[in-house]
Amino acid sequence: MSPTVATPRQAMVIGAGLAGAAVCAQLARRGWEVALVDAASGPAQGASALPVGMLSPHVTRAPTPLSRLSALGMQATLAELQRLVLPGRGWQACEVDNLGHDPGRWPAALVRPAALVQAWLEEAAARVTRHWHARAHRLERTPSGHWRAVDAAGNTLAEAPVAVVAAAHGSHRLLVDSALMEPDHLPLRPVKGQMSLAELRGAPLADRPRRDSGVFVPVYEDSGLPPDWPVRLWAMGSTYTRGDSTTHLTPQAHEANAASLQSICPPAAERLRSLQASGALLGWAQVRCASLDRLPLVGAVPDAGALRELMTQAGVRRGRVPLHETPRGKDLYVLSALGSRGITLAHLCAGWLAAGMEGEPSGAEADLLATLDPARFAWRQARRQP
Repeated sequence: MSPTVATPRQAMVIGAGLAGAAVCAQLARRGWEVALVDAASGPAQGASALPVGMLSPHVTRAPTPLSRLSALGMQATLAELQRLVLPGRGWQACEVDNLGHDPGRWPAALVRPAALVQAWLEEAAARVTRHWHARAHRLERTPSGHWRAVDAAGNTLAEAPVAVVAAAHGSHRLLVDSALMEPDHLPLRPVKGQMSLAELRGAPLADRPRRDSGVFVPVYEDSGLPPDWPVRLWAMGSTYTRGDSTTHLTPQAHEANAASLQSICPPAAERLRSLQASGALLGWAQVRCASLDRLPLVGAVPDAGALRELMTQAGVRRGRVPLHETPRGKDLYVLSALGSRGITLAHLCAGWLAAGMEGEPSGAEADLLATLDPARFAWRQARRQP
């Protein structure tokens, strides 16, 4: 990451979901003043509005970057939940049965992401200025060298010496349309997820959550859910439809959840289909963001033009420029592509990002930071240039 410390330490964060709120919390704890910009009327209005998600390890036979990240992220997020959110008001501890690859029973937690987002922003309230109904159309440099977010009409939404883009799939449009990154250097993809759920009446159909192709939550109780949601519910999902950026519910996605549920808990699959036929099935759909290699982007945005020039300099052999020496855009950072692991990874990655912004050691292993470096795609393409 490119260490840059602004004086005074002020930052603008674009996006108020899990990623953006986690960045706000981490920066506020370090004494930064933050301007938070989001197009919605409040925090956690996109994919972070999920009624219930799962905090759990990503189990693999051999360690992978994602399994290592998930193990670290689960510990970090669980500590935040225990510190900031009351059980039954946004989360509950549980175990989950893996039924597919690497079967077994693992510690987990059921989490309503919006509760954690709100807790972070409330804790950081004294240092975070919120700008709602503020859709950033592009980022531009001011004559003083600050970053300014402007809307489609050219009106300034917020301004700060340092900018962090944490707008999920919207990060692609913002950075590419502002000519700050090339499209191929930011390969972000929309991934639609639809959850099927209903009020739980009577006993749950399983003792604990089960996971295979999707997660079956037999019971989740949360007195902090919005008034139009049942306090006690069961859920199945979500689907994972790459390239789909729509948010409407479809019967086909409900049936896909039922088909996945058939191998997890046949009685629940039967109930799901029955509720759908009667019109009593509830649903939720939103768009997540994933990168080409399905790993997050965490760190300073690359300067592609400067990288190409560096690669062609006399005495620099093509491909011999280390990734960490990739030229970066000044004071511009990104945290995006958390995919379906936002609950697990947001706090961990935001902490690493904030440490890098201050030039401090993050405590992360170097190879893990390299796998998350936003410059990795530009760097690979530059190495392939003749």
